[in-house]
Amino acid sequence: MAYYTLLDENNIVTQVISGIDENDTDNLPDEFSSWEEFYSNYHNQTCKRTSYNTVGNQHLDGGVAFRGNYAGIGFTYDKDNDVFYSPMPIQEGKTFTLNESTWLWERN
Repeated sequence: MAYYTLLDENNIVTQVISGIDENDTDNLPDEFSSWEEFYSNYHNQTCKRTSYNTVGNQHLDGGVAFRGNYAGIGFTYDKDNDVFYSPMPIQEGKTFTLNESTWLWERN
């Protein structure tokens, strides 16, 4: 099983779905080159895979990190860096900066 995100026109995650593993191409219809393309077409939104095991740009099991963080609804997909990051936290009197190594917000 793999997880995929659906993105709006501003690259904000609107939905996270479970789907067919990206390596299982035996059942992929011939007109599509990937499951991302298939789900994009099916849902009429841009689709990007996300890794349940990636947080803070590190893989929890020691594997290869994928796209910065496991995405959730409201996360941003940064297409230039091919990563997901959460919305900036809101705390009265506090400011935050996005760490572009971990793709997590850090309090200033």
